[in-house]
This record gives sequence, structure tokens and C-alpha cells, in this order.
Amino acid sequence: MSARPGVASGAVVESDRLGERVSIGEFAIVREGAELGDDVVIHPHAIIERGVTLGDGVEVFAGAVLGKAPSRVGLIARHVEEGIGAVSVGSGCSIGAHAVLYHDTVLGSETLIGDGAVIREECRIGARCVLGIGAYLSFNISVGDGTRIMGHANFAGDTTIGSGVFIADGVATANDTSFGHAASDAPLQGQTVEDGAMIGVGARLLPGVVIGRDAVVGAGAVVTRDVEPGARVMGVPARPVP
Repeated sequence: MSARPGVASGAVVESDRLGERVSIGEFAIVREGAELGDDVVIHPHAIIERGVTLGDGVEVFAGAVLGKAPSRVGLIARHVEEGIGAVSVGSGCSIGAHAVLYHDTVLGSETLIGDGAVIREECRIGARCVLGIGAYLSFNISVGDGTRIMGHANFAGDTTIGSGVFIADGVATANDTSFGHAASDAPLQGQTVEDGAMIGVGARLLPGVVIGRDAVVGAGAVVTRDVEPGARVMGVPARPVP
């Protein structure tokens, strides 16, 4: 058994910045420089990299990785800065099994990250948000307070999502008009989803579109142009409906 209270046998704990009543499960890893608040629970096989700060009462489930560095292989067109940006997880958050938070990400308090969800670098997520099972946020995405993004939704980089937004399962977006052509110099264009908007199951949002405040996008719609505030759109391509 580990000699440190609350640390299970087989866990690797390099940091000495642990709060009160911390529990760390079997074969979990907490790297030097990570900081854990009071009442934090780390389940078996989770990895907490250096530069990660967990607020009071955070729970990290089995196999999650917090503070992962982005790949720098030559195939990747986007330049990735060297170094490890801080990861900050607010108090009361829950990080699901096998979820991955890349470095330089911030979560507000009482946010729920589902099993297998992935949050890339430079993302900022507000308080009391939900990111469902298997959902994916690419780089440089901001999400306002109280927004719910359901399972297997996929958001491209450079996107802004407001507060109180609801995004149903399987919504997908694109930010690249060149279809990933390596020689293209076309700028990436993420989406803007304004406060209170709702997007139905399986909708598709093309590069650069704006979903206005309190607008509704119907299930399966393909949004090719901006949606006015308060409007309702459906169909392929999406068109306003009464």
C-alpha cells in the first residue's frame, strides 16, 4: 500500500501540491507541477500532466488524460506552438472515462465532460456546461456558460458558441472550404452560434455561418448561410419556416 494517505498502490504521484482529502486510484499518474484542490478524486489509470490545475471537488474518471500535448508531425498543416499551456479545471467538474483535454484548455466550474470526449488546445468552456459522450471540440473554441453539447457532436476550430445554447447529438461542422487540400491558402472559417440558439439532431453547419440569437435549426438541416436571430430553419439546404 502507498505510504501517502489517499493514494492507492501503484499510483505515480510526482507532485506535492495536493489538497486535503484527495483520492488517487491505482496506476493513475499525477506529474510534477500539477495542482489538485481539496476533495479531488482521480480514478485508476487517469493521467494528470504537469501544468494542470484541478479545483476543489473535481472528479476524473478512469483513463482520462488531462494536459495532452498536440501532435507535431509534418502531416499536420496547422502550426502548433512549443511548450505546455496551462490546463485549468474549475471546482466541481466531472471528467468522464477516457476523455482527453489537450494543453491550454480551461473549464469553468460544475461542467460535465462525457466519456471519450476530446477538447483540443486553446478551448475555453464556461461554467455549468455539458459536453456529451464522444463529443469533439477542435482548437480555439469558446463555449459560454450553461451550454449543452450532446453526444458525438463535432465542432471545427475557430468557432464561438454562446451561452445557454443547446446542440443535439451528432451535429457536425466544417471550417475548411478547400476540403483539406494541403496547398490551399484559404482561411479557416469556424461558426458563430449566438446565445440561446438550438440546433437539432444531425444538423450540418458549413464554414463561416452564423446562427443568430435564439434561432432554431431543425434536425438534419444543412446550413449554408447565416440564420437570422429568432429564425427557424429546416431542410437541405436550410430555409426559413414559419
